Amino acid sequence: MTDTMTAERRSFDADVARLLHMMVHSVYSDRDVALRELVANGADACEKLRTLALSDQSLYGDDAQLGVTVRIDTDAGRLIVEDNGIGMTRDEMIDALGTIARSGTRHFLDANAETDAAKNLIGQFGVGFYAAFMIADRVDVTSRKAGTPDAFTWSSDGKGEFTVEPAGDNAPLRGTRVSLHINADAKDFLDPFHVGRVLRNYASAIPVAVTLIPKPDAEPEKIADGAVIWAKPKSEVSEEDYTSFYRSLAFGFDDPALTLHWRAEGRHEYTVLAFVPGARPMNLFNPDRQGRMKLYVRRMFIADDVELTPGWLRFVTGIVDSADLPLNLSREMIQTSPILAAIKNGVTNRVLSDLEKTAQNDAEKYKGIWDNFGPVLKEGLYEAPEKRDQLFELCRFATSTHPDGGRTLKDYIAALRPNQTAIYYLVGDDLERLKKSPHLEGFRARGIEVLLLPDPVDAFWVNTAVGYEGKPFKSVTQGAADIDSVPVAEGEAASTEVDAQTATLFAHFKDVLANEAADVRGSTRLASSLACLVAGASGPDRRLEKILASHGQLPEAAKPVLEINPGHPLVAQLAKRFVAHEDRSLIDDAAHLIFDSARAADGEAPKDPSDFTARLARILEKAFV
Repeated sequence: MTDTMTAERRSFDADVARLLHMMVHSVYSDRDVALRELVANGADACEKLRTLALSDQSLYGDDAQLGVTVRIDTDAGRLIVEDNGIGMTRDEMIDALGTIARSGTRHFLDANAETDAAKNLIGQFGVGFYAAFMIADRVDVTSRKAGTPDAFTWSSDGKGEFTVEPAGDNAPLRGTRVSLHINADAKDFLDPFHVGRVLRNYASAIPVAVTLIPKPDAEPEKIADGAVIWAKPKSEVSEEDYTSFYRSLAFGFDDPALTLHWRAEGRHEYTVLAFVPGARPMNLFNPDRQGRMKLYVRRMFIADDVELTPGWLRFVTGIVDSADLPLNLSREMIQTSPILAAIKNGVTNRVLSDLEKTAQNDAEKYKGIWDNFGPVLKEGLYEAPEKRDQLFELCRFATSTHPDGGRTLKDYIAALRPNQTAIYYLVGDDLERLKKSPHLEGFRARGIEVLLLPDPVDAFWVNTAVGYEGKPFKSVTQGAADIDSVPVAEGEAASTEVDAQTATLFAHFKDVLANEAADVRGSTRLASSLACLVAGASGPDRRLEKILASHGQLPEAAKPVLEINPGHPLVAQLAKRFVAHEDRSLIDDAAHLIFDSARAADGEAPKDPSDFTARLARILEKAFV
């Protein structure tokens, strides 16, 4: 055939109708990928021309500014993607577009495998191109190869055949124009707002300029200028540039608290530009806990839902650009690659390392990061045991002796009291209530510091963590306090021993409260308060038990142990009256009221409010009437 031939009709290789159906309905789940592929192919064509022009500048002609232009013609129902890259001859067009999975980029790579430009090419031009039929009833491709006089048009409805014919006078002077006749289900691709959004999302890393013309004769809108910020050396990027890029990624107005920009080399090569936000995102605690890292492969946007960081680093936002990950048919399955797993581990380790350096070198900055994202980082203590040692160094705690926070576990260990054998903690759902908890009194009397843990995840990680520097974690609301061997601090009074008279009272209380309390005993953890509730020595902590029960993970909560301060004046009076056999009904009411007051100290309501009010009325009546 000659270049002056009329339209020639051909059939696709293989069972193309079936393959196209698979491409449109199975390979990609997001139709935006059609535009992504076409822009990527245009960028590839420009990169090919740039490489070939190194040895033949005449290929540029009068147009050395390479780029991709997207036009919308709503009246005609067309979306047009045009580049001024290398273009195709008639035979190349038939070869590239007539055979599924035939890749012009792959042929170019084979011929130019050693060039840097070849390594940056991102297309799979016989595969990604056919995603166009996801949104178009017909696709027309007009192309003129750089340095050649003739242009040709390829056209198909994707149902088994295509035509190739000489192009008319409206063919591009160089490069390729792809005209999509948008189908009825894809009218949003005629909407400038939608197309602009897709282009901004996908084109920010394209190595050539990308321009949008929203309607015929409208002013062009520059979407991307071809400069990729993360590919630049750090010395060439200003803080303003980093902040601007961060805001475009995070859709926010805050400044990043921490900027991480590095290139990993060795077994796997990838570039990372990541940010720790300066403010807490509104959806930080959404149940799906999705990360905010975008994946690129050789500057080609792949996805923003690939797990590039663990859930407990989901506040980190940014990009990872890999030079090693494959670009194959199913890009949405790329997260199964073992290369990605190695990248994820590398990114995680680097983020933790940089956070630790910040904590050591700029305590004020790190305090802001911890205040915003500490509860999320602590999820890693439970979910990633292999990272626990690193995370322990990052954790900051409010404690009974430092209620404003900022205490590290190293600080805690340095302040251990004589004979103290554990790291004590108190979990709950409100820091202010924890600070006032009666469970702390005996520990304060002995100068023992207690970690105050108000976040939901705290109830879980303390039960799985073995300990820190040889000291186990122990709840102050579970089992016996076991702090008698720790000397009382100067000026403090220890809890009183339980005498025989008081022990008799407690035994009676145990019988009265048999349906509500597993045991009633004297307490060494109370100093001034009357009573508190603790969990048994085995089983979950009280806070964890409540969480599990509320989510149906426990059939019912176990009965707590009621601990009573044997040195409290009310206990002494009740014991005296009980031994003297005075008004047992008053003693029984007191037992229930003491139990309910302990529940109230834990933020719980009485189990039976009507019984509680009746008992309280009887007690008050006997006291004042």
